[in-house]
Amino acid sequence: MVGVGLIGTGFMGKCHAIAWNAVGTVFPDVAKPRLVHLGEVNEDLAKRRASEFGFARASGDWRAVVDDPDVDIVSLTTPNQFHPEMAIAILEAGKHLWCEKPMAPSFAEAQAMAAAAQKSGKVAALGYNYIQNPAIRHIGALLDEKIIGEVNHLRVEMDEDFMADPEALFFWKHEATSGYGALDDFAVHPLSLVAVLFGRVARVMCDMAKPYADRRVASGGRRAVETYDIANVLMHLENGIAGTLLVNRSAWGRKGRIAIQIFGSKGSILYDQERMNEFQLYLTSDRPTEQGYRTILVAPHHKPYDAFLPAPGHGLGFNDLKIIECRELLARLASKPARIIDFDEGLEIERTVHAMARSFEEKRWVDVR
Repeated sequence: MVGVGLIGTGFMGKCHAIAWNAVGTVFPDVAKPRLVHLGEVNEDLAKRRASEFGFARASGDWRAVVDDPDVDIVSLTTPNQFHPEMAIAILEAGKHLWCEKPMAPSFAEAQAMAAAAQKSGKVAALGYNYIQNPAIRHIGALLDEKIIGEVNHLRVEMDEDFMADPEALFFWKHEATSGYGALDDFAVHPLSLVAVLFGRVARVMCDMAKPYADRRVASGGRRAVETYDIANVLMHLENGIAGTLLVNRSAWGRKGRIAIQIFGSKGSILYDQERMNEFQLYLTSDRPTEQGYRTILVAPHHKPYDAFLPAPGHGLGFNDLKIIECRELLARLASKPARIIDFDEGLEIERTVHAMARSFEEKRWVDVR
């Protein structure tokens, strides 16, 4: 039985805790893990979260989780700038690791994390749960079948509005130490979908923007925003597909949108994460009198939807995708085939993001490799 540690108990920490608690119930072929040790910034918060999440022990020092001999794998869900030190310490302690994206603010730090994972021989996975969606899995199968022919154009967008209010307070995601902004906070998610569906990006041209130059500070006054909420990217993939990537953390009205438009020689596929249990399919093989987009609702025959629900059209949610990701991680721990993005694959996503940032700085097309 796998012993689990958790460092960080914010939004994503709770998502990980839900997944660890539910994975053995949803997937009965998986042994239920033991929730061993939770770490937070102080002992009071750690004890409160451990009681809420179901962990046996709690500490106000993350190193206590790493040093616990009963912990086999650690979920790391702290802010991005803390990933490198913590991830490397976890791997050097001989623990498996489930780390939230992105890997690190700098490419050098991401490289160091990947090197530590290789040296440890342990499983090191990144939290790219959108690739687990049964709709995305089926879109991948349709692309493998070439149901829409040869793909020639791809458009991907990710938008949310949690930074859209100009009067919202400055917080850590506005600091340069957290990364570039929407480019690495957001773009890594659609890039994970591009990676599993189409492969690597070869060349990029990027522009970034700040909708608001500064933000209010709780103590009074204003502070300059150091990150970019908007990024627009032109891409060429290694397989010849042309594409665009558009991301925005300040897009009023968008709550959790990852929109994909895939255009091929014999049809097209449309998907929007805000309607994550369906996608649209257009086929030129249909009779001209009936040609048009058909809506495909996710159902039990779109695995692993059936592990959650016996009826079509009822719908999975964000946390369900995290449970699927947890199940895939446990499969990898058991040396079985698994649909995860490990640190080596994640490093390629980071390489792409940093090439985009370099393109913006140098105002030119940049080769990813």
